[in-house]
Amino acid sequence: MAEINYGGPVKVASDDAGRNCRRFGGKVALLTGAARGIGFASAVRLAGEGAMVCITDQDVAALEEAVRIAKTGGVHLHSSVMNSSNAQDVSRRIPELVEQFGGIDILVNNAGGSLHTPFRFMEEDDEDWQRVMNLNVMSAVWACKAVLPGMQKKRYGRIVNLGSKAGRYGSLIAGANYAAGKGAVASLTRQMAQEFGPMGITVNCICPGVVMTERTAGLWAERRTAEEREQVLTTIPVRRYCEVDDVAATVAFLASDDSAFITGVSLDINGGQAMA
Repeated sequence: MAEINYGGPVKVASDDAGRNCRRFGGKVALLTGAARGIGFASAVRLAGEGAMVCITDQDVAALEEAVRIAKTGGVHLHSSVMNSSNAQDVSRRIPELVEQFGGIDILVNNAGGSLHTPFRFMEEDDEDWQRVMNLNVMSAVWACKAVLPGMQKKRYGRIVNLGSKAGRYGSLIAGANYAAGKGAVASLTRQMAQEFGPMGITVNCICPGVVMTERTAGLWAERRTAEEREQVLTTIPVRRYCEVDDVAATVAFLASDDSAFITGVSLDINGGQAMA
C-alpha cells in the first residue's frame, strides 16, 4: 500500500486519500503556499475526493516534489509557481489559472508563516512586520480579489483561510507580528462572510494549534526547552499535537457543500488546549 508523506510525521494511505468521499467532482480548487505541510495534505485530500486541484508555491523544487509524491500515491495535482507575498505576481498568475481551469470554485489561502522573524516584540523591526503581514494577510486579500469575480458570476464559492491559535490566544513560538496577522485573517474572514454570503460564497477560517510540520518543529525546538514542550503537551486534553491530516479534513469539510450553512466561522483545531 503506497503512502503519501505530507512533510511531517504523518503518512496517509494514498488509496484512502479522500476517505472514500467524492464531494468535489467537477470542482476546481486552488491552494496557495501548498507545496508542503498543511497545504499539501489539504490538496491531496481535496484531489482524493474528486476535485481538480492546483497548488502554488514560490519554491519550484518543492512544487515538483509535491506533484511527484502525490502522483506516486495515485493523486494528480496541478502546480504553478507563484510568490504569494508579491501583489503583482498574484494578480498576474491567478487570473491565468482562472482562465486555464475555467474558474475557481474553492480557494484555500494557506500561504503564511512567521518567516523566522524574532519572537520578542521589541526585536521585530518594521520590515519584519511588513513581510509577515504581506504573507499572512495581504496574500489572502490579493488571492480573494483574483477569484471573487468568477465566484460572484457563478453565485458559488468556498473560501477557506488559514488562521492560527496564535491569532486568537497568542503564540508560544511566533512573535506579535504573526499573532496580529493571523488575528487579522480571522477578522477579514468575518467581514467577507457578511459581504459575500448573499452571493452563495462562504468564507471560513481554520485556527490550528501547533502543527508539527518540519518548519514548526524546528521553531518549537529552538524557542522552547524539552521540559517546556512536555509541559505544553499536558495542557492539551487529547494529549497530542495537531497533525496536518487533522487540518486537511477540516479544510475538506469547509470547502464542501456539507458546510453550506456555515460562514464567518473561526474554527479552533487545538485538541481542546484553548476553548471558546
